[in-house]
Amino acid sequence: MATQMFEGKGHAAVYQKYRFAPGKELQQTILNYLKEKRTSPVELVVDVGCGSGQGTRFLAEHFKKVVGTDISEAQIQEAKDSPSTPNVSYLVSPAEVLPLEDASVDLITSFTAAHWFDTEKFMREANRVLKPGGCMVLCTYTVDMSLRYGNCSEKLTKVFRECWEQLLKYSHSRVKHVLEDYKTIFEAVPFPDKKRITDIFDKIPMTVAGVVGYMESASPYQVFMKNDPEAAKSLLRETEKRMLETMGVSSGDTPVEFWVRHVCVLGCK
Repeated sequence: MATQMFEGKGHAAVYQKYRFAPGKELQQTILNYLKEKRTSPVELVVDVGCGSGQGTRFLAEHFKKVVGTDISEAQIQEAKDSPSTPNVSYLVSPAEVLPLEDASVDLITSFTAAHWFDTEKFMREANRVLKPGGCMVLCTYTVDMSLRYGNCSEKLTKVFRECWEQLLKYSHSRVKHVLEDYKTIFEAVPFPDKKRITDIFDKIPMTVAGVVGYMESASPYQVFMKNDPEAAKSLLRETEKRMLETMGVSSGDTPVEFWVRHVCVLGCK
């Protein structure tokens, strides 16, 4: 079954507060792919491993009915508690056993979650629920992120990455799928009509506090917190202080650009 890393209520709340929705370039990549592949309208979308619903809400802007599923009850509760349109619903469900009929789904998506699934079982389940001509979109952002602010972008990115490298020491083994740009996941997609795009870049508007909050929401930080809470909190406090000093500002509300690279695996049954 899927690896469970985002179970706690506190973690789900941080996740909801600081995780960002798919950026414009990634959104456009997905919509263009569906326009290219689909001859009939997309009726039902299932967003697997939806977390607190950031990607699910983007999908709801474009498609008739969207169902978000996640193994974590706390994450699903956060998603349900967030404002959304009437065409969205949420279910607690593992990715490998979806409560859906055979050949009932037009589009399966997963945003920054597919690396937590049991790949073989998930692919078998996705193949079962997708209609002929149905599509699959599995995306993640990578760990090589950068920050832009005035003329100190390089120094600011260095501060961020030094913290990030400390956190990555606590990564789960399944993060290897992200580090290899979803290559193994792409190879496991059971449809011959498939492709993998590894160079989608988005700039996400954030604040210094938002960047620090994003790191707090990451699974390695949560593992670090369990091992050594004081050291974990101290690392984030020190990182925020260094970022503000580098930028020459005093407020965590100061805006920065958070640049991310997305990898997207696309397939059509």
